Amino acid sequence: MSLRLRLLLVLLAIYCVGGYTLTRRALEQVRPRYLESIEESLVDSSSLLAALVETGLRDGRVEAEALRRAVTAAQGRAFEARIFTLRKTAVDLRIYVTDATGRVLFDSTGLNEGRDYSKWNDVARTLRGTYGARSTRDVEGDDNTQVIYVAAPIRHEGRIVGVLTTGKPTRGINELVAAARRKLLTSAAVGGVVVLVLLLLVASWVITPLERLTAYARAVRDGRPAPLPPLPGRTLRDLGTAFEEMRDALEGRQHAERYTQALAHEVKAPLAAIRGAAELLDEDMPAEQRKKFMANIRGESARIQQIVDRLLELSSLEARKTLGQAGPVEAVALSAEVTGLMQPAFAASRVALTSGGVDAATLHGERVLLREALVNLLQNALDFSPAGSEVTLRCEAGKGRVTFRVEDRGPGVPDYALARVFERFYSLPRPGSGKKSTGLGLALVREIAHLHGGEAALVNREGGGARAEFWVPI
Repeated sequence: MSLRLRLLLVLLAIYCVGGYTLTRRALEQVRPRYLESIEESLVDSSSLLAALVETGLRDGRVEAEALRRAVTAAQGRAFEARIFTLRKTAVDLRIYVTDATGRVLFDSTGLNEGRDYSKWNDVARTLRGTYGARSTRDVEGDDNTQVIYVAAPIRHEGRIVGVLTTGKPTRGINELVAAARRKLLTSAAVGGVVVLVLLLLVASWVITPLERLTAYARAVRDGRPAPLPPLPGRTLRDLGTAFEEMRDALEGRQHAERYTQALAHEVKAPLAAIRGAAELLDEDMPAEQRKKFMANIRGESARIQQIVDRLLELSSLEARKTLGQAGPVEAVALSAEVTGLMQPAFAASRVALTSGGVDAATLHGERVLLREALVNLLQNALDFSPAGSEVTLRCEAGKGRVTFRVEDRGPGVPDYALARVFERFYSLPRPGSGKKSTGLGLALVREIAHLHGGEAALVNREGGGARAEFWVPI
């Protein structure tokens, strides 16, 4: 499992647990808050109506006829009120009045007059001089039948002579609560999507620099030139700088060891041949034989010089991390230029050289290095091409890159050697002479490709011969 996915899952789990807990807590608090607001309003209503009844007391006796007439008139009113999602068309406020013993003198429903309510909390507590309220369901377990009652004392000369209770059914409130819950769930869902997107962005913001560093480390491992990627934040920049310094230190030591060993190994045979020829020249020999040994010395000296020059060039390329004097290069024009440079060598070996471009494209790079890479590929094809055969150089553009293909009609590459042809100093005997090259030409080609952000490959053609590909991004 990738670090990006792990981080995303952890953040998502934290959000889901936290979001679920907060949303559930909020949903649980919606209805109680509505009921509290109802009870607060009923306190005002009961106190106001109790004061109104107190104005009609006669010798301390509670009279509710005026209240009865007012309630009956209110219940007969026709109206329509839109309260958010609630449609209200009738007065559903319940009112009842009891005397000092708790017997109901007036009930707005007309169903409970004469009953003893002295045991109900709202009446009993109010008659004792404390705050009286209750919540009762007409049908047990059915919240739609729940009614909240709040009572207020009716006083005469400081004595409590009765109780006035107002009650409010919660059926309409339940509709408002359901609407509020739906809105809360919708908001939670939308917020969840937004947070999920933010989590993805945060995960990408955190992981992308680490992925860049990983790609950079792999490029260093594979020996490909790669610039240190841009990294946000001081900590990541310090980490990137440490990577770069470690790379420089390791490459410096490995570079020196590798090239010292390679140079010692490759010049050992030519030096042995030169020393042997020099020792033989001390003896008397025919002029013709002396001339032959002198030619061997010059040939092996030239080989050593070629190895040293190629090693220096390859070492210089490997030490570089970015292109130097880079600019736009026309692919077709570059192919034509390289073909012109190599035409005399091909003509001398009686091998035909043709070039062409399917697409005209411009790439960004160092023209000198690109030309050298193509020259090396053509020279390698020429070395393995028999007289009378043909070598083709073509360039194609597609998928964001330019590909140069060199095809020959030679013997091809043995299967055991396909994976090693780009290794330093690995070389195969030439068909005509049996001699090997320095083994640095294809290594140089690959290094130039890597420096341009591309790649090089060599495969066998189905019809015989080999095909070398060299591509760089446009």
